[in-house]
Amino acid sequence: QVQLVESGGGLVQPGGSLRLSCVGSGFTFSTYAMNWYRQASGKERELVGTVTTAESGTNYASYADSVKGRFAISRDNAKSTVYLQMNSLKPEDTAVYYCNAVGHRTPYTDDMVAYWGRGTLVTVSS
Repeated sequence: QVQLVESGGGLVQPGGSLRLSCVGSGFTFSTYAMNWYRQASGKERELVGTVTTAESGTNYASYADSVKGRFAISRDNAKSTVYLQMNSLKPEDTAVYYCNAVGHRTPYTDDMVAYWGRGTLVTVSS
């Protein structure tokens, strides 16, 4: 059974920091691209950041312009965990943050799958 379980959300003041975690199970974590999405109330789901692990073992991260320089995505494949470090938080960062995994059930096939966590709420407010 595939699971993605987010944690670390909560209430934080503007300018504060928070670190989200997502633990995956039931799939080959290291071969999947791991993503963080967020969805604010009444708004479209937004891709926040992506981190992939190359065959060399090197991790590569990318970010939405709205969070670049403030957020950092990382992963620990040995722990099947992806993190989102959020700094300098703004009220507009308030959203439900979702962990997402994208990859192939079987390598070198077109059997692409995507898995989603249930989300964790981040509220940035004074």
